[in-house]
This record gives sequence, structure tokens and C-alpha cells, in this order.
Amino acid sequence: MHNKSQILIPAFILILWFALAIFGSWLPLEPNHIILPKILEGPSSVEWLGYDDLGRPILDRIIMGAQTSFYVAFGVILVSVTVGTLIGAISAWFGGYIDLLIVRLMDVFLAFPGILLAIALSGILGPGIENVVFALSVVGWVGFARLARAQTLSLKQREHVLAAIALGARTPRILWYHILPLLLAPLIIEATFGIAGIVIAEAGLSFLGLGVQPPTASWGSMIRDGTSYMLVAPHMVLAPGLALLLVVLSVNILGDKLRDYLDVKSH
Repeated sequence: MHNKSQILIPAFILILWFALAIFGSWLPLEPNHIILPKILEGPSSVEWLGYDDLGRPILDRIIMGAQTSFYVAFGVILVSVTVGTLIGAISAWFGGYIDLLIVRLMDVFLAFPGILLAIALSGILGPGIENVVFALSVVGWVGFARLARAQTLSLKQREHVLAAIALGARTPRILWYHILPLLLAPLIIEATFGIAGIVIAEAGLSFLGLGVQPPTASWGSMIRDGTSYMLVAPHMVLAPGLALLLVVLSVNILGDKLRDYLDVKSH
């Protein structure tokens, strides 16, 4: 029973996050509705999480923030996995100068702390959800490329791949039918943990004012707005902070369980 609860609770939290992100726009929410008499009012039976410094309902804004974090995480993972896997597999398959050039390129990206590079890119490109996705994708593809390269170097020596080469199969067909299916398990694990990092990075960029812009809600910007009122209205920080904590913790827990289930060894 204890082991089941370790999976069911994080799964429920992530399903709720997914559902709010997809269907939140259809709910009767008013995340930008300002009620001046309600400014900094705490949680109550009417509004479970209270109101912020402009009198806006925090629960409604957290639900809209769930959309922001989910869309950024989904967009960045989609781009990073696609680009990183393609680059890593091509690098390992062809080897030689192509592999050397790509490895040096990955080393250049790894020489910079990822979040600092994302901050720099967001500062150059300007705020906005599309720019956040682009900045985090530029940082995020490297991990998938390294993983895909390491796995492909091993897989291209397998008997079924050598047999396909001997039978005259073209490179795209070999990569698609013989290499990629065996890459899926480690890539899924890497993507799972990547989601947690992206959610935190998006919140961090929004906290710095480089993410989505007001009045669009983001958990990071909500925490930033609440830091000025910690003593009089701690719910402004605690509510979005708890939402961020629960999502990231749930992703990491399920990622660990999935890695154990798929028996993927860490490298």
C-alpha cells in the first residue's frame, strides 16, 4: 500500500497539472479580475488561497500559471528531444570530423551554466513565452544529444544493425527502424527529469522578469510579486511556491520509478 501511494499521489498531481493546463481556459476563472477591497486578503471559504496585492484571486492565477509552466515544459522538451536526438545520433553514426565538430560544439554549450545562458538569451531576445521556449531549448538539447550519441555508439555495433548495413539499408532507414527504437527508453527517462528542470527554469526566468509578462500568470512572477508582502500576506508566496514544489517533486518521483521500471542505468 505504501509503495502504491508513492506512485498514485505524484501521478494524481501530474494528471491534475495536465488537466488544468489543457482545460483551465474553459473554467469560469477570473485571474485578472481586480477587487480592490480584497487586496492582500488571506485564504477563506470563499477564496481558498486568498487574494494578491492587486486583489486578484490567487487560485485562479495558479491555474493559469499551470498552463504557462506546462506549455513551456512541453515546447522545450519537444524541441530539445527532437534536435538533440537527431544531432547526437548523426554525430555517433558518421564519426570522424562530423563527430569531432559536434562534440566540440556540445563542449562549448556545457562550458556555460545552463540557467545563465538561458538568462542571457532571454535578456537579448526580450520577455515572452516564445522566447523562453527558444532560450531553454538552446540550453536543453545538449543533454539529449550526449545521451543519443553515447547510446548510438554502442548500438551501431549490434548484430541487427550490422546485418542491415550488409543488406544495403540506407542510413535514414537504419537510424529510424534499428537505432531510434532502442534509444526511446533512456530518452524518455532523460525527458522526464528534464521537465522538472524546465519548470524550475521557467519560474526562475519569470521571477527575474524575463519570462511571460503581466497580466499573464506564472508561478515565478507570482512568487516575485509576493516577496514584498511576506510579512503581511505570506500566502502570496506560499501558494505558488507549493504548486511549483509539488509538480517538480512529483515529476522527479515518477521519473525515478520509471527509470527503475525500464531498468535504465545512469551514465
